Amino acid sequence: MKFAIASLLLASVNAFAPSQVAKTATSLNVNELELGVTEPLGVYDPLGWLDSQPESFERRRAVERKHGRVAMAAVLGNIVHNNHIVFDGYLSPSNDLKFSDVPTGVGGFLTIPAAGIAQILLFFALVELAWMPASKYDGDYGVGYFGTNLDPEEKVRKLNVELNNGRAAMLGIIGNFASEAVTGQSMYEQYATGHISPF
Repeated sequence: MKFAIASLLLASVNAFAPSQVAKTATSLNVNELELGVTEPLGVYDPLGWLDSQPESFERRRAVERKHGRVAMAAVLGNIVHNNHIVFDGYLSPSNDLKFSDVPTGVGGFLTIPAAGIAQILLFFALVELAWMPASKYDGDYGVGYFGTNLDPEEKVRKLNVELNNGRAAMLGIIGNFASEAVTGQSMYEQYATGHISPF
């Protein structure tokens, strides 16, 4: 029994050990492995994919970056909508559905008509296939940073911030969805009633 516990402890410690891998560079001439690294963990690779599947790293990093960007937009949209900041007018004039009629939380998505959801999916398909293709792994789509071009050091710093904020946003939005599923209350309702604990 003691041997099994010691083995589990050793395995969990090894999961946090930095991996020794070959360097992969992007068009910024930056080691892609150094982007998003949070000390003291170093490169976090508990499943050993960098050693067993190094050719897949760029694709996984591109997917992480894109999911992080979507999650940051989702968190911001959730905060804005939960504070009842909505557009004027109609979401669907044919269904007599105003933007202000859409409830907060996950339930709000279910009130969007099917044609609206189809428009959202078509827009994302256009973005994914034409404007920001999945084959562009470095995440630089040539639009600059709010219209300005950054020097390479500042760009690396901002990419680090983007990766780490994207990771936090992915955890934040899924945590928000989970707490809403457990409590039955949206984020706004939880704060308004003082019921912050999910238990």
